[in-house]
Amino acid sequence: MSITAKSSLNMPQIAPLPFYAAQHAEVELFEHAAKNRLPLLIKGPTGCGKTRFIEHMAAKLNRPLYTVACHDDLSASDLVGRHLINHAGTYWQDGPLTRAVREGGICYLDEVVEARKDTTVILHPLADNRRILPIERTGELLEAHPDFLLVISYNPGYQSFLKGLKPSTRQRFIALQLDYPEPALEALVVSQEAGVSMEIAERLVKIGNALRRIAEHDIEEGASTRLLIYAGKLIHSGMPEVAALRSALAEPLSDDSETVKSLYDVIQSHIAG
Repeated sequence: MSITAKSSLNMPQIAPLPFYAAQHAEVELFEHAAKNRLPLLIKGPTGCGKTRFIEHMAAKLNRPLYTVACHDDLSASDLVGRHLINHAGTYWQDGPLTRAVREGGICYLDEVVEARKDTTVILHPLADNRRILPIERTGELLEAHPDFLLVISYNPGYQSFLKGLKPSTRQRFIALQLDYPEPALEALVVSQEAGVSMEIAERLVKIGNALRRIAEHDIEEGASTRLLIYAGKLIHSGMPEVAALRSALAEPLSDDSETVKSLYDVIQSHIAG
């Protein structure tokens, strides 16, 4: 069992061990990172299972999990905390990073490159041998709980000169590369998560891989494992397969009508075959 908090607005709740099928040795690496109190950077394409992996490991290690979806407007106060006012006056409220530091939880910053550079700088003293969090607003110098673990992730395919991680940040982390699973494993994941037969799951994975080959030339990124699961869920609930695949695998990948038609043609060719 695990305690997990999905955002800074929710209190931790008991959660079962989420399903996760390991691709390689990422579970062992995470366990060693936690044992040695080493911050972890996870790289991988959209929808390949990064967040599910973190949820699985937090439950496996029985640690609170605070997940933050990073964005352009994310400020240091959103992570560390801020002073608020109520009927009794002014009080301090910890942010998700501070809660994880105090409690010995895992703070997971998803798509960290989307956060402002001045925000990610606050991670530096937590991501080296100091393991401290200075809280300027209160004057507190908070030492991290022994079980605190900092995990960040991003999609390398979306990196640009303005959106990359600084070397001074990157080199504070050990790193792990995740990708879409091998076909047999991905079919198992799709079948398990969507509730469809292995036959249907294998067909979805074949279509997904065909769309990923197209992505190398015509679209920004191919069909993720997440989208394959969505397609499987639609089929499992009784939606016609062709309609389910168009809605889950063609339309989400592009706004260009000609590109969507090309993707749909690939899908239909696999169904007919």
